[in-house]
Amino acid sequence: MGFWNNLFGKKKDTEILKHNLTWLSWDMHSHLLPGIDDGSPDLETSVRLVEGLKELGIKHAIATPHVMHGVHNNTPRTIQDAYHQLVGALKERDITFDLHYSAEYMIDDQLPEIIHQNTICPMPNKCMLIEMSYLSESKALFQTIKDIQDRGYQPILAHPERYNYYHQNFKIFKEIKQTGCLLQLNLLSVSRYYGEHVKGAALMLIKSGMYDLVGTDMHHERHLRAIREVLAKYNLKELLANNPIQNKTLFGKQDDLSLAI
Repeated sequence: MGFWNNLFGKKKDTEILKHNLTWLSWDMHSHLLPGIDDGSPDLETSVRLVEGLKELGIKHAIATPHVMHGVHNNTPRTIQDAYHQLVGALKERDITFDLHYSAEYMIDDQLPEIIHQNTICPMPNKCMLIEMSYLSESKALFQTIKDIQDRGYQPILAHPERYNYYHQNFKIFKEIKQTGCLLQLNLLSVSRYYGEHVKGAALMLIKSGMYDLVGTDMHHERHLRAIREVLAKYNLKELLANNPIQNKTLFGKQDDLSLAI
């Protein structure tokens, strides 16, 4: 109980502990690719974010730019092109890092066509990251999960704790899990970065052992600084001990679906 008390209680400066993400190894949700969504705007920023992940103990990352109709109209080609730009920049600077690419798919009117035509840019081991609007629930969530599975992919719902309309309906998280969809925690959700309600939902899901994966969802250097602050306070490995975190096991052995540096 002491650990949980520390999450809600005030910490004295002398009690601050420093931790890293070496135990996680893989960051499976990030917006590192330059200039194709609301993440890194350019190559120099992308390189700094990669260097920041390495300093935190991350050895492997999957860049997952948004695919959102009318907002971020990314395709496997645009994603791959941005990926190769970043790979080239890292090589020029002699930065060794295992980088892969995929996407984070918004459940919108375009997604059924992407799934039907199988123009998916998948994660390693045929995983597919999906998200919903923060403003309103997607009535197509369960059908989308089924459609993804019918195509032979493993659906992963990004940051369920951030969907405020589910905060009073814990049953929905169990129903999502029962479909075979995995749940991914945003690392910053264990702090107050996204607000107290999101933190409360995240801790509730953690206590119930509901999370399968962890991602930084890093968009910019403010996220990187905030993650460092979280790691200075909390032992995330201990916090998530009751959750079947699969970052290493799901992505550690995978087909060569993207180039690695």
